[in-house]
This record gives sequence, C-alpha cells and structure tokens, in this order.
Amino acid sequence: MSDRHTIHVGGEWRAAADGATREILDPVDATVLAVVAEGGAEDTDAAIAAARAAFDQGPWPATPVAERAALLRRVADLLQRDREELGLLESRDAGKTVEEGRVDVDCVTDAFRYFADLVAGESGGRVVDAGTPEVHSTVVHEPVGVCALITPWNYPLLQASWKIAPALAAGNTFVLKPSEITPLTTVALIRLLAEAGLPDGVANLVTGAGDPVGARMSEHPDVDLVSFTGGLVSGTKVMRAAADTVKKVALELGGKNPNVVFADACATDEGFDTAVDQALNAAFIHSGQVCSAGSRLIVEESVRERFVAELARRAEKIRLGRGTADGVECGPLVSDRQLARTEEYVASALAEGAVLRAGGQRPADLEPALKAGYFYRPTVLDRCHREMRVVREEVFGPVLTVETFRTEDEAVALANDTEYGLAGGVWTADPGRARRVAGRLRHGTVWINDFHPYLPQAEWGGFGKSGIGRELGPAGLAEYRESKHVYQNLAPRPVRWFKG
Repeated sequence: MSDRHTIHVGGEWRAAADGATREILDPVDATVLAVVAEGGAEDTDAAIAAARAAFDQGPWPATPVAERAALLRRVADLLQRDREELGLLESRDAGKTVEEGRVDVDCVTDAFRYFADLVAGESGGRVVDAGTPEVHSTVVHEPVGVCALITPWNYPLLQASWKIAPALAAGNTFVLKPSEITPLTTVALIRLLAEAGLPDGVANLVTGAGDPVGARMSEHPDVDLVSFTGGLVSGTKVMRAAADTVKKVALELGGKNPNVVFADACATDEGFDTAVDQALNAAFIHSGQVCSAGSRLIVEESVRERFVAELARRAEKIRLGRGTADGVECGPLVSDRQLARTEEYVASALAEGAVLRAGGQRPADLEPALKAGYFYRPTVLDRCHREMRVVREEVFGPVLTVETFRTEDEAVALANDTEYGLAGGVWTADPGRARRVAGRLRHGTVWINDFHPYLPQAEWGGFGKSGIGRELGPAGLAEYRESKHVYQNLAPRPVRWFKG
C-alpha cells in the first residue's frame, strides 16, 4: 500500500500540506508495509475548521437520532462485509494474529450496533418535577461539538470505534488522529463512514505524530472535547494542553493490572488448569501490548511453586511468528522501540533480584525472513516485589511478574498497591471471598474467575492514573454530550421583587 492521500478533511482525501510522508513498517520483518501522509499543524487546523463548520452549519447535529442510529448500523454491516480484509490489515499493521484481527472487527461491529440501539431507544429528555403544574421542566442532552479523538497503536480499529461510535451517536463532529505507527485500519474505517453516507466534514482524519498533530488538537480553541487513549506521559501533556481552553477531557492511560490467584481456585485439576491457562491469556495476548493485561500475577504462597512451574512450562511453548501463519499464537512487538523497552525492563528486573523462569530473550528459532522482526519470548519473572520497576511501571510487552501472599488482606493490599487502577482479576472457589475481594479492589473493571472480556454496554475506564472518564456503556455516550435544563413557565406573571 502506498497512498499518500491519507488525510481526510471536509470529505476530501489529500496529502500532507508540506508533502511529508511516513513509512509504516511491518513489525514481523521490519519491511515497509505502507507509505502514508505525515500531517502537521496546517493539516490539523484545516481538519478542525472543517469539523467546526460541519457542526455549526451542517445537518448532522440536528439529524434525528433514528437516522443517526441507522447510519451506525450501516457502518456495522460494512465492517462485517469487509471483515476478512480488515482483520488481515489489522494483523499486518499491529503484528497480532489474524484471528485476533477478526475478533477486533467483530468487537468494533458490536460497538457501532450498541450505540445505535442506545440512542434509538431514547425519549425526548428527562422530565423534572418542578412541584407546580405551571412549570414544564426537562433535561435534554446535546452534542458537545467538535471532538478531538486520539487513539493508540495496540488496538487501532477497536479504540477508534469506542470514540467514533458514541461521538456520532450523540451528534458531534470530530477530528481523529490515529497512532503514527498503526494508522492503516483507521483510514479504512473513515472510508466506510463516507460509504455509509456520513455528511462531509463530520469525520476528519489527520495521520501524523503526536507532536504536532495531537498537541495542536488538544490546545485548539475550536475543539470542545479531547478524548485520548495512550500512555500516562502523553496523557498528562494532553490534559495540560487542554486546560487553557477548559475543554472536556477524557483519558484512558493504561494500567498495571493484578491477577490474584487464591489456592482454593487450584484445588482441583480442572481449576488449576483453568487458572494457569487464563494467567497466560491475561499476560501474553497480543504480546502483552494490552492496557488491561494481567501483567502482575499475585498467587497464594502455598501453590506458588507448582503454579509458576506450570505457567513457565506453557509459556516456553507459545508459538511465535507471522500472525497470518497457521499455528502461530503470538506475534511480534509493534516496533523496535517497544522491543528495546521490553528488554530494558527485563534486564532491570534481573538486576534487582527477579528470577527468570521463562523467556527473557529474543527467540532463536525463527525463520530467517523474520529475524529482523520485533519478537520477544513470553517472559515469566518470579520472586518479584513492589520496589522493582518492572512491578510498578507499565511494560506493555510480554512480561509477567510473580508476587505472593499468605492472607486475603495481604492479597488485596498488593493488588491495590499501584498508581494505576484499570482492571484486575480474582480467582477463587469461595463465592463470599470473590465478592469481598472484588468489592475492595480499586480498579475500574474486576473479573472474577475470568480475565479480559468486556461488554460494550458496560463502562470501561480506571481509577487513579489509569485516567478520567469512561468509554462504552451509557457513561461512554454521556462523555460526548452536554446536559441542558429547559425550564418553561406556563403561566408567567410579574415577580414584584422590585417595587418601583
């Protein structure tokens, strides 16, 4: 693919104003996968101006909710029509397996259909009892306006849908900046929006780097909301940039997520097998490049050795390779930078006293064509403790740390001992304990005897430095709306407060 016209402004596809381009590399072998436009401040300003005009003067904000819902359903149908093509493109761009790519397309489809159903079932507002029949009072919801949407590289298509679907359902216009590393499926999604009949100027896209594109979007006075998903450092920059114009801000900034395993969950062979299998899934799906990855295994001391030994044995057998190849279970990291970051974290952990039980190196058994790819073996680090960087900081790679506990209180304290609070898992055969521990964990999502599933109808977001605001669910739609109270006096008369 070599399409330098990947900037979408006011319904027109164009190259960057200064002609700049960026090569998109295939993480499997470091070859050039595509060439896209590298947008800058001028392109960003043009896109925001188009979105502003479409909101202030265009038809979309006033389009009836039934028509908006119908468009979202058309997009969902188009996604399923192109499922194989989009799944393959997501696999090649982000390095994940093609089956993961197909699942992503299905999840994106679900998001569009959910928000279509959510707005289609709404009434004309909430009636407020004013205490007198002479007043008719309602609270209505209106679109925020122009939304700046900034998405990450690990789930480019999925994360875009979590923002685009509610933004459009609420009647907003937007400018979207995908990660400069993985923009390809986002470009495809914007094309599907146009095919579905979205008016020109409602959806605008600027491919390019966080600085200047994301920075300009965050500070621009004509942007009413900025929604960012990504790393903590970048998220704080977005928040600072947005402060001067006092725009709405929603941030999803990742996590350092605990997966707590009590001994009673492993009392049977089936329970033990399931808990180990799910710990692998929690930590190593998409090479650990998941904001909700269960990268901290916190296991009860009495079963630690048996559990970790089996976990390490299975981790060593995970098959790495090109995501489109048969039998491959895990692809590469997304970039050479992410590979180097992962190697540095593992080296620091070993220097701080961690015990390597599996992985800890680049694979030696890859076919020659993949040697230049960004592969790293799934890694299990035992005997870890809270003072280690690898336990405190988000690695975003295939690295699992192991900590142990003896009591329920100790398990909860360890799980909550993090600056983040996105997600966590609890494994136990005791229903009472499950409810107690889930209730005490300070995380936005808590799984009991499971890890990773989410529902589009349930809110997603975190506590602490995992961000502010929520995506998905009714609250995810509310992020893209302003509430307005309309108070109508049906029998106006003089107040006579002033006597003159």
